[in-house]
Amino acid sequence: MRFDVLTLFPDLFGPFKSQGVLGRAVVEGRIELVTHDLRDWSGNRWGQVDDEPYGGGAGMVIQAPPVLSAVRQIRTEDPREATVVLLSPRGRLLDQDVAAELGARRRLILLCGRYEGFDERVVSILEPLEISIGDFVLGGGEVAAMAVIEAVSRLEPGVVGDPDSVADDSFSNGLLDYPCFTRPLEVESLPVPEVLRSGHHDKIRRWRLECSVEATVTRRPDLVKKNWKRYSVEVRRLVRRYALDVADAAESSAEEETS
Repeated sequence: MRFDVLTLFPDLFGPFKSQGVLGRAVVEGRIELVTHDLRDWSGNRWGQVDDEPYGGGAGMVIQAPPVLSAVRQIRTEDPREATVVLLSPRGRLLDQDVAAELGARRRLILLCGRYEGFDERVVSILEPLEISIGDFVLGGGEVAAMAVIEAVSRLEPGVVGDPDSVADDSFSNGLLDYPCFTRPLEVESLPVPEVLRSGHHDKIRRWRLECSVEATVTRRPDLVKKNWKRYSVEVRRLVRRYALDVADAAESSAEEETS
C-alpha cells in the first residue's frame, strides 16, 4: 500500500512515519509513505502557491496549477493506479467502512489543504474523493491525512502483529470495543471482573460481547441503526435487552431500506 502526501509541511510526517506500528510497517516495506512539498511545483522563486480569492474575502486560496502539475507528476512515480483523496470538511465522513474501501485501492494521493482551501478547479479537474474526519475546524489537512493513513494501514495484512486485534477493534464489527484490564489485579479497591479471571473462554466471550453491545446502544445508538443488517441474532437479542426502542428503530429503518 502506498500513500503519497502533497502538503506545504512535509516535515510534519517525519515522526509520524517513523514511530509505532506504522513506523515498523514502513521499515518492513508493507507501507510506503512518500511526502511531496507543494512548493516544488510553484513555478516561481519564492515558492508561492497561494493567492487572494476572487470576489474578495478573508484568507488566501491555494492555486490550481501547482496542484495539478504535482498530482500529474506524482502519478508517474509508481505504476499502480492512484486514487486522489482531498481532505475536506464537505467530504464523506471517514469511518471503518470507508477505510476498508480506501485500502482496497492500493495507492492514494492525499491532498492537504491550508488557508481557505484549494481553488475549486482542483476538484473540477481531478475529481478527487473528498474525505472528512469530522465536523470541526483544523489548520490544514495534514492531521486528517494522518488519520486516513493510520486507519487504512491497520487493515493492511501484517501491519498489526495480531490479526485478531484488528478484527476486534471498535467499529470493525459495528460495535464499540469491550473494556480491557491488565495487572495489577486491584486498583484503588476496583478489581478486575471475576469472569476475566475465570479462564472460561465462552463466558469471557459472552461478557465482552455484552459489554460491547451495552456500550454501543448507550453511547453510539447511531451505529446500531447503521449496522443492524450485519448483526448476528445474538447481537440483536442483546440490543433488545439493553434498549428495545433502539432495536425497534433500527429494525424499522432496515425494513424501509429493503422495501
